[in-house]
Amino acid sequence: MHEKRPKSFYVLAGIFGLFLLFLYGPTITIGILSFQGPSGGLTFPMRGTSIHWFADLFEQQAVGDIWGSFWRSITLGLMVMVTTVVVSVMGGLAFRKHFPGSGLVFYLIITSLVIPSILISLGVGLIFNQLGLPVHWATSGFGSQLTWTLPFGLLIMFAVFNRFDKSYEEAARDQGASAWQTLRYVVLPIIAPSLIGVALFGFTLSYDEFARTLLTSGSYNTLPLEIYGMTTNVTTPVIYALGTLTTLFSLLIIAVFLVTVLVLGRRKAKTGSDAGQGLV
Repeated sequence: MHEKRPKSFYVLAGIFGLFLLFLYGPTITIGILSFQGPSGGLTFPMRGTSIHWFADLFEQQAVGDIWGSFWRSITLGLMVMVTTVVVSVMGGLAFRKHFPGSGLVFYLIITSLVIPSILISLGVGLIFNQLGLPVHWATSGFGSQLTWTLPFGLLIMFAVFNRFDKSYEEAARDQGASAWQTLRYVVLPIIAPSLIGVALFGFTLSYDEFARTLLTSGSYNTLPLEIYGMTTNVTTPVIYALGTLTTLFSLLIIAVFLVTVLVLGRRKAKTGSDAGQGLV
């Protein structure tokens, strides 16, 4: 016989349900309104249902550069992702041994998380202007976004290496492995799932970033900036269709990363570990 749940359970469940509604309600609403009929507007009630506005996205747009901004965001996201992974691993390895000024460097890295994003964007844009360098999404925009992604990546790597068992590295060195071989064949395979997490953070944070790119993207918008610009002059549900597609794309990216982690987990469960395979 099941024990009767207390009333507090249902109260907390109701609060949690309201939280989920608050969290995902706007996205669900946009998704619903994106299926308006050809004569539909930006609000309820809906005027028919169709995929008209999704098809409209693939036609020549009178306003904005949707697909150009989309590919710019993808390219910038990949650039930020790779840089974040590489620098985070290097930083995590460096901070395993305390060096003079390591505490100061750590706090300087974390400080960028608490500075308002718009000030970071303004500061980077001013520096590029003062140096006579062109303000462009692939240069100044890239740099400003790294001030957002690198601290997260480094914090993850700090946690990973704080729990890392150094006996694996000692065993590799006992077998004659060089420092590079130890890193490549022992350390990296063991921390691979964490690296995928850092990559996911780097890409998604870059792909969705608005404030730090606002004053550093130059003449060409990234997708968040393009969507913001469309809100001022687009009065049809095509903007909702774009929001739905970008949300689905983000979920697809997350799913790909999760599947990769699961595959690595199953492989490790079958073989014990990928570490050391290249040393044999």
